[in-house]
Formats: sequence, structure tokens, C-alpha cells
Amino acid sequence: MSAAGGPLPEVRRAVYRPVREGNALEDTVARLVQTIRLGVVAPGESLPPERELALRYAVSRDTVREAIRELADAGYLERRRGRYGGTFIADPLPQTAPTPVDAAELDDVLGLRRVLEAGAARAAAERTLDPATRDDLWRRHEAATAADEADYRRLDTLLHLSIAEIAGIPSLVALAAENRARVNTWFDTFPLLPRNIEHSNAQHEQLVTAILAGRPDAAERAVLEHLAGSEALLRGFLL
Repeated sequence: MSAAGGPLPEVRRAVYRPVREGNALEDTVARLVQTIRLGVVAPGESLPPERELALRYAVSRDTVREAIRELADAGYLERRRGRYGGTFIADPLPQTAPTPVDAAELDDVLGLRRVLEAGAARAAAERTLDPATRDDLWRRHEAATAADEADYRRLDTLLHLSIAEIAGIPSLVALAAENRARVNTWFDTFPLLPRNIEHSNAQHEQLVTAILAGRPDAAERAVLEHLAGSEALLRGFLL
């Protein structure tokens, strides 16, 4: 398993998988944005080399280069030359201005989120986890709890996606990652609330403890209660 603040293997495979034919540039841009939104690569850290990205996305290097140029122009990426050069995630990332949100779209995305994350929590709790996986999950919870405001949402995202990963259903990870990236575009439009963070961390502990104890019903209840709180904030700020 990866370090508590680092990328998750299945999540990396999900965001770096081949794009669809026909809209290679647009899909490559979208996949890079997903990488940023999920915190797979943290602000200030570098993306894989263009050659590697082209192989993973199954597109030309020109397509990757153009996608990077588009996101650099928008302020999400920074290109550096020289021995230690490469393409880096902007730090800080550009602020996203609030935009009108369609209530039906919000219902759809959040409904899918409940199904995916409740299923992931239950499946994770039903598995017999090896010591390394158990330690990694707890460290991710501790990392989110100790995070400062600038890094909290990234580490919170990685904690949630780690549960999807240890559920042992590879196709679930890609769905959860895509869903979480869409949710994060909304989270990024309003500020973190200190009391909400404290409550969220307490709910994370209940969720992680239930998974580690092998209690599927408790894990499902914990994640649904946790999601209900964040849904209330999203609806309050966006609708």
C-alpha cells in the first residue's frame, strides 16, 4: 500500500487509463483535471512525464502537450524547464467561482455517491484485510485529521478513495474517482468550516473503526451519516 498522503495504486490506474477515441484532447484535459481534483498529484508536485502520460492515455505526445498547455494557460499547471523541470500542479490552485448548479444534476451525482460509497464501505468491512492495508487505512484517517486547511480536502478525498480501493472491486474505484472529482468541483466553491471538519473527522473515525472491526452494517451506517452531512452543506451553499 502507499504512504498515507500519497497516491493510491487503483486510483492512479483509474485516472491514467486510456481515453476514448474521437475526443482525445478533451478527454485528456478532463482526465488531467480529475487527477488535480482528486489530489492524486498534490499542488506543487509534478505530473508523470509527457511520454508516460501519452502511453497511459493511449494518445500522441502532441495531444498530451496540447492538453497540458490548455491547463497551464488556465492556471492549473506550471511548466518548468531545466534539470529539475517538468509539469507541476499549480500551488495554489486557481479559485473556482461559484456557478449555478442544476438541482437534478446534484441529486443524480449525490445519489450515485451514496450507492458507491455505502457499497464500498460494506465490501471493505466484509474483507479480511492484511496488516499493511489496515495500517494504511488508519494512517490515512490520521493524516486527514492532522491536515491543515490547505491540504484537508485532498487528504479527505484520498481517505474515501482508499476505502473504495480496499473493497477489492477494481471497476468500483474508477466510478468512485469520477464521482468524487465531480463532487470536489462543488466543494471547491465554498470555504472549509472548522466545526464541520471536527465533526467529519469524528465520523471518519467511526467509519474506519467499523471497517477494521469487520462490521459491514456499522460501516454502511457510518458512511451514509457522514455523506448526509456533506450533502446538507452542498445543498445549502449551491442551491
